[in-house]
Amino acid sequence: MTSAPVLALRGVSKRFGAVQALTDVDLEVHAGEVVALVGDNGAGKSTLVKTIAGVHPIDEGVIEWEGKPVSINRPHDAATLGVATVYQDLALCDNLDVVGNLYLGRELRRAGVLDEVTMEQKARELLSTLSIRIPSVRIPIAGLSGGQRQVVAIARALIGEPKVVILDEPTAALGVEQTAQVLDLVERLRERGLGVILISHNMADVRAVADTVAVLRLGKNNGSFPVAETTHETIIAAITGATDNAVTRRQARTAEAAK
Repeated sequence: MTSAPVLALRGVSKRFGAVQALTDVDLEVHAGEVVALVGDNGAGKSTLVKTIAGVHPIDEGVIEWEGKPVSINRPHDAATLGVATVYQDLALCDNLDVVGNLYLGRELRRAGVLDEVTMEQKARELLSTLSIRIPSVRIPIAGLSGGQRQVVAIARALIGEPKVVILDEPTAALGVEQTAQVLDLVERLRERGLGVILISHNMADVRAVADTVAVLRLGKNNGSFPVAETTHETIIAAITGATDNAVTRRQARTAEAAK
């Protein structure tokens, strides 16, 4: 990547009382790039995402947007810049239909009345451009599968035309077919030129769609790896902090036998 990143974190730190959650963390996301953010439980992934999303303002460091330092002190700041976050709980309203959820809080009005016709038309266009297959845009969210609910939540994040989309464990608890549907959508987000931060524990998903893997361990950077050039074992070792494991021992035996 030669162009300036659309989003960059430089030396970001965050503490909660006596707990140091993040220490001097760097991260870069370019337009049209999927960056997988991985790490064990407690590594700081959620905290890092919430600093970008404006939930937890940073204590130290700099956040840059398109090469310029910015302040993100609340979710509105992040949304105004062009950051959209889809959390694990999706925050969908089961009793509303797909259109109602897509435009929740951003309803279109004409003469003071909800413009249902325009919202439905735009909803159909958005879902079509993303190749999202939904039985009907008027079906209640409660009637959709887990994968369909996930893609609707991601589509809703695109209503504001963001430049960076953060996906928090989007395939957690989904079946094989539903996971494939979500990963296809991640590919289409990249094709649209968006920067994507993908949080996942599933290395198969990560290797399927990510360009770069950024590893956090104990709230610190522990490596950034191009997926195409990095082995699965190398990434796992960075996540766990392991230097003495079955892979390294096998490599040592092979090297010893070659002497």
